Amino acid sequence: MAKTIIVSNRLPLQIQLTENEIIAKPSVGGLATGMKSVHKDRNGIWIGWTGLTTEQISGELQDKVEQATLKEQCVPVDLSEHDIKNYYFGFSNKVLWPLFHYFLEYSQFNKVAWKSYESVNQKFADVVLSQLEDGDTVWVHDYQLLLLPKLIKQKRPDVSIGFFLHIPFPSYEIFRTLPKRKQILEGMLGADLLGFHTYDYERHFLSSVKRILYSEVKFNKITHDNRIVKVDSFPMGIDYKKYRDAAKNSGSESSSQKSEVKLLLDQHLNQSESAKMVLSIDRLDYTKGIPNRIRAFEYFLKKYPEYKEKIRLIMLAVPSRSEVKQYQKLKRETDELVGRINGEFSTISWTPIWYFYRTLPFENLIDLYTSSDVALITPVRDGMNLVAKEYVATRTDNNGVLVLSEMAGAAKEMSEALLINPFNFEQIADTLRRAIEMPMNEQQKRMKALKKRVSRYSVDKWATEFMQALKETQQEGQLITAKRLKDTHIKTIITSIQDSNKTLLMLDYDGTLVDFKTNPEEAKPDEKLFKLLSRIAENPKLDICIISGRDKNTLQQWFENTSYRLITDHGVYYRKNGIWAQLEILKTDWMDDVGPILETFVDRTPGSFLEEKEFSLTWHYRNVDVELAEKRVMEISTVLTSLISNTDLTFMKGQKVLEVKSSKINKGRAALQVLKNSKFDNVIALGDDWTDEYMFEELPSNTHTIKVGLNKTKAKYYLSRVYEVRDFLEQLILM
Repeated sequence: MAKTIIVSNRLPLQIQLTENEIIAKPSVGGLATGMKSVHKDRNGIWIGWTGLTTEQISGELQDKVEQATLKEQCVPVDLSEHDIKNYYFGFSNKVLWPLFHYFLEYSQFNKVAWKSYESVNQKFADVVLSQLEDGDTVWVHDYQLLLLPKLIKQKRPDVSIGFFLHIPFPSYEIFRTLPKRKQILEGMLGADLLGFHTYDYERHFLSSVKRILYSEVKFNKITHDNRIVKVDSFPMGIDYKKYRDAAKNSGSESSSQKSEVKLLLDQHLNQSESAKMVLSIDRLDYTKGIPNRIRAFEYFLKKYPEYKEKIRLIMLAVPSRSEVKQYQKLKRETDELVGRINGEFSTISWTPIWYFYRTLPFENLIDLYTSSDVALITPVRDGMNLVAKEYVATRTDNNGVLVLSEMAGAAKEMSEALLINPFNFEQIADTLRRAIEMPMNEQQKRMKALKKRVSRYSVDKWATEFMQALKETQQEGQLITAKRLKDTHIKTIITSIQDSNKTLLMLDYDGTLVDFKTNPEEAKPDEKLFKLLSRIAENPKLDICIISGRDKNTLQQWFENTSYRLITDHGVYYRKNGIWAQLEILKTDWMDDVGPILETFVDRTPGSFLEEKEFSLTWHYRNVDVELAEKRVMEISTVLTSLISNTDLTFMKGQKVLEVKSSKINKGRAALQVLKNSKFDNVIALGDDWTDEYMFEELPSNTHTIKVGLNKTKAKYYLSRVYEVRDFLEQLILM
């Protein structure tokens, strides 16, 4: 039975070591809760680190830990102290975390950490690959494993892989500063479906892919490595029922049943009918905007002194990465700010800020949520922020006000909250006053709308929708009618060559025999290609024909000392036995009219240039900013459509080129000309772009047609990349 393999940095387990046994207890909350239906209910397994290093467990103890995790449908990845220091604290949390949250000044890249990050991602890949079976699905989570999708896809291209990023993806201008930006993007694009919390993060990712990898992006689909990768947004939810039910139980408790925290909160609220409680809950992280929030609260007390002794800010800061320098500095700054403000404003019976630096039990969190009139959530950058949703879920009477930073991912779907700029103290102070004074009917109207959305899009629904989208993405990939060229197909092709009198091997050039280059002039055949073609040509049953959009002079210069047949300019010229013939008689006077128009676009588009061939004009834009290029292509297409109507001209959009030529020029027509005057009883044709589709369509039905790439095609088979084409040609030599 096919299974789902979930992969994250940590397993959803708490491992307890005792003298007699190893106990693995399932974690609660967050990702563990959201993935429960995928993990336990769908024959799933979870792969990740146990939290114990190889130095802490070894030998028999390691075996016991592994057995304990296996009982919980989990498979451990063994990590050493060196791994944790460099992969986790070094690269994940000193490079990726600050940079993805726009704290460039905290991002500290070093080669040792990067090498460790690569190494650990490979460790995860090895474990995943050892567990993979046909039909399995893999779902990878978060920034610690950005390289993992590619590592899996390289070994198992048939496996459906999903990836979800739980933190923001930064804008291109930020992301481009990362030294290993290309490797990170390529690692992520090993997935078939990439999920983000918001459309903004999705948009930033697509922008970086276009500008750094120069991959083709259409709407939310990326063509990369001749695969289609889909990108979409899936805002993560919470276990709504859990928080709602806990809040209801808390509200029905008698005085004797209430916790010490609850009694303390009630004491403040009972001091006066106008007493208000403002809640702030975060991990102690520089992305949460805690110092700004404290300063904004100080500004509020100064601007609105009438609220002194009536309002209290309850700050719960959960310890996080306390061994990291920036977090130690943040802790000192927070302590000093709270101390200074409490020292300045406190009275005998009132302290403005209650500050807790600890982890509280779930029951006490519910006490804080249900007792607070306002939740003040002001991160300076946050992937989602589930605290905001948890607060909403606990409002059983539909009262309370959520003040939320517009920099949190949750703000995109919680428009009924009071949204603020976390850097604008004036706005925060005024909004806090508005929240405190908000009429009950407005509170309830806003809260009902928020609760409806939070309850509907729960964490379970989030996981279900992602898995459904991954399944649909997999099915879309299966819509390609061409079959992947496998060994069985190659054997059939080799047999057809052996049984033939003469086989014609038609080969496109750019994108088929050589990779595309930033500068087309750099695509000259390499020595390996020359040797490969030369050895194929030694077979008396094989005849090579290179059919390309390249101009006659270029191909003649490159292949001058060969006997290969050459077709150039998409089918205008044909070389056979060293003699050139013109297959189409064409006019070129139109170039005097179209050329100057295209030149104006060259002038307006830095990085582009116009190539004048004998019978066509080609506008190259491979070096142009991606979004500017998209705009210019649209403009040129509009102009040319109007200009060449009622003529025999056409324009083609190729790989970062737009070419204007006569509609009579056609690779399919040229291919038929070759077959018409020759005695070939077997044909093999390879090409990568839509100009080759004419060739696939016109050649005889028994032709072995092979598309290079995963785009829609009339070919029977496909190969993904140029190196696979060369591997295929190598096998023709060995037959």
